[in-house]
Amino acid sequence: MTSDSQIIDRLVARLLPTAPAAPPADRLVPDWAPPTPFERPPVPAAVLIGLVKRPEGHTVLYTERSPDLRAHSGQVAFPGGKIDALDEGVAAAALREANEEVGMVPAEARILGFMPTYYTGTNYLITPVVAEVTPSGPFVPNPGEVHSVFEVPLQRILDADAYVRFRVKRGGEELTSWQIDHDGHKIWGITANLTRQFRELALNEAYSA
Repeated sequence: MTSDSQIIDRLVARLLPTAPAAPPADRLVPDWAPPTPFERPPVPAAVLIGLVKRPEGHTVLYTERSPDLRAHSGQVAFPGGKIDALDEGVAAAALREANEEVGMVPAEARILGFMPTYYTGTNYLITPVVAEVTPSGPFVPNPGEVHSVFEVPLQRILDADAYVRFRVKRGGEELTSWQIDHDGHKIWGITANLTRQFRELALNEAYSA
């Protein structure tokens, strides 16, 4: 089995060293096609794929969104959100969101690199920021945004058997994504797709949508 430290070294070599530029609008293909075309440019957003250093090995940080939120309530997500005008780049936005959502101290995260942008059927252009996190204390969910925080062992994320297909109907069309079940949590949709892309980048495998 490849060690976590070897995976981290491999990721550093394969991740983008700087945040990718937004693709031209005519080349953007959403993960599912909305019934009507968007009338505005995509919303830039960032998520943090946090690799948390634990005595037993690295874990991947996830949140369960508050059931009171209007959008994606109760779903599992990476810490993240819209990039604000005051953010000093994509990484700063991801770290700010992680601090606001779960109290992660930005100085305790070491940015490893960036994954390619991910365009959603809700018109968000997401840049995943990958970081190694050495927390000095527990993560504490912000009750206004996050219901709970949990971590999945990195080795489970790298295991192909952890992934199954999730199917959902939207606008009369059946859509599929990856799904990961862990300790009572169901990771699916955008978050599972990004997790799968992260896995295949870490293992140098071609992504299978």
